[in-house]
Amino acid sequence: MPKNNLKNTVNFIFELNQLKRQKSSGFTLVGVNEPNSVASHVWRAAQIAYILAIMENNPSPEKVATMVLIHDNGEARIGDQHKVASRYFNNSEAEAAAFSDQLNNLRSEIKNKWQQYFNEFKNRNTPEGIIAKDADWLETAFQAKEYFDLGYPMVEKWINNVEKAVETKSAKALIKEMKKTKFTDWWHGLKKMTYKKLYR
Repeated sequence: MPKNNLKNTVNFIFELNQLKRQKSSGFTLVGVNEPNSVASHVWRAAQIAYILAIMENNPSPEKVATMVLIHDNGEARIGDQHKVASRYFNNSEAEAAAFSDQLNNLRSEIKNKWQQYFNEFKNRNTPEGIIAKDADWLETAFQAKEYFDLGYPMVEKWINNVEKAVETKSAKALIKEMKKTKFTDWWHGLKKMTYKKLYR
């Protein structure tokens, strides 16, 4: 049976659904009972990546967004491992191996490009790779800020670590503004009251 047949592609698409079921395990360390999924992290991080690429005047925002969109695919097989777990085994190597195996289900033109994107993301050896990783970290910081506002003070460590790690000027500016913004501020002024007074 050929490697790149429709059945393999269908299996790959079904496998991606595991990312909806995988939870971001790090936030469980501070008591978050139902943390966000890996899929929700990737979804917002990819959009942050596109925005960040535009802010950085990068000519390839679609490439940067795609790099982020696929970077956690391996976690469908190995799960999301927090930093304490990483103390005992090389999570990066396991995720890279899983990602490469998954690519065997796809056509060679996809496989080759996505492997290149994955490597750039992991190695941060191109402007796109640097922006993509900043977006990945930023999304984690934004999620941590939401949990902080909901009463989980220890997640401030995530925010501070991301602030130290990001490299682009735009990411630094975004996190600075984020730290002084409540996660509910976006809807202030948007609510429309629909009731009518019946008596004066």
